Amino acid sequence: MKKGDKTFSKGTRTGFTTGACSAAAARAATLGLIRGELPRSVETTLPNGQQVLFPVAAGKIEDNLAIAVVIKDAGDDPDVTHGAHLTAQVRWLPSHPHQIVLLGGAGVGRVTRPGVGLPVGEAAINPIPQQNIIDNVRYVAQDLLVKTGLEVTISVPDGEIMAKKTLNGRLGIVNGISILGTGGVVHPYSTSAYKASVRQAVEAAAALQVSPVVFTTGRRTERFAMSQMVDLPDYAFIQMGDFFGAAMKSAGQARIPHVIVAAMVGKLAKIGQGMENTHAHKNSLDMQRVAQLAAQAGANKNSCRLIAQGVTVRHAADHLAEQGLESPFYQLLAQEAIESMQSRLPAECRATVLAFDFAGKLLARVEGKSHG
Repeated sequence: MKKGDKTFSKGTRTGFTTGACSAAAARAATLGLIRGELPRSVETTLPNGQQVLFPVAAGKIEDNLAIAVVIKDAGDDPDVTHGAHLTAQVRWLPSHPHQIVLLGGAGVGRVTRPGVGLPVGEAAINPIPQQNIIDNVRYVAQDLLVKTGLEVTISVPDGEIMAKKTLNGRLGIVNGISILGTGGVVHPYSTSAYKASVRQAVEAAAALQVSPVVFTTGRRTERFAMSQMVDLPDYAFIQMGDFFGAAMKSAGQARIPHVIVAAMVGKLAKIGQGMENTHAHKNSLDMQRVAQLAAQAGANKNSCRLIAQGVTVRHAADHLAEQGLESPFYQLLAQEAIESMQSRLPAECRATVLAFDFAGKLLARVEGKSHG
C-alpha cells in the first residue's frame, strides 16, 4: 500500500517515549543489581500511571554495577528515535544512603542555553521522565536504600547521530537526544507532541531574549525566510507547521516583542480566514472570499468567477500572475493574515507577515502595529 493510494493509512499503533523506555531500563538494571540476574522483561509504571511490561533486550552485571537495555518502539509514529537502545547503568553508592543520583551518559544531550526547562550544563532528561525514572528505581530498591544510594546513568548509543535529525541543536542541546515524554505513551502523528515542540522552541527563544521570532509553515518557507534575515540566529526560526493558533498562543504567553509569520498563498489565506489549524483536511477554504480579494486586486468578473469555483489559492495566484496582479493579491492576503495574527497576540506585540511565492520570491511584507 503506497502513500499515493486512497487506501493508504498512517497507522494507529501507539508506542512509548524515550523517557518510559529509560525508566524501564533503569528498573531492570536495578533489579539485576539486587538479584544478581537481569530480568527478561520488566513491569514499569508510566508517568500516566499505566503499568507496562517491557522486554529487556540486553545487559550485563559486573562487580558493583548492572546494565540493561530497552529498545524503543515508537509504534506507528515516524519518530527518529524508534529503535533506539535506551541503556541504563546502575551502581551502588554506599556513602549516600536514601539517594538516587540520575546522570546522562553518552548519546544523551547536554543543555548549553537556558529556556528548555533544565539548568544549563545538565543532561537533557526532562523533569517528568527524571521523576519517573527515579520513582521506578525507588520502588524496587526501597528497602535497600535505607543503607545505600544508587547512581543511575542513562545513555543512548548513536544518540548524537539521531540528534542531528531533531531540533535539539537550535534549542542549545548538544551531543545527543533528549529524554522526553509527559505520559509515557507515543500517539502516532500526535498533534500534542508537535505543539509541545513549538512551545519549547518559543520558550527557548524567549529565555535568550530573541526578537523577532519567525514562524514558518515548513522547511521551504523557513529557507525562504532565512534568506531574508541572514543576521538572525537559527533558533529564532520555528517551524509551526499547520499549528498557527498554537504558535501565536505560545508567542503571546512568552511575551515575544516581535512575531513574524512567513508563508505561501494557501496557508496565508487560511490564516487570514481565522483558521487555527491550516491543514488541508482540517478546514475548507472559503474560495468566495479569495475571489473577493482577487477583485480588490483588480481582477475582472470572469477571473473572479473562475477563482470562486476553484479549489486552491495557488491556482488563483497563478491565474492572477498571468494578468500582472500577483503582487497586489499577495499584499491583500498578507494584510488579512496580519489582522488574524494580531487578534491572537498581546496588544504590545508587533506582528509582521512575509508572503512568498513558490520559488521563494518575497511578494509582500506587511507590518502590523503594536498597541502597548
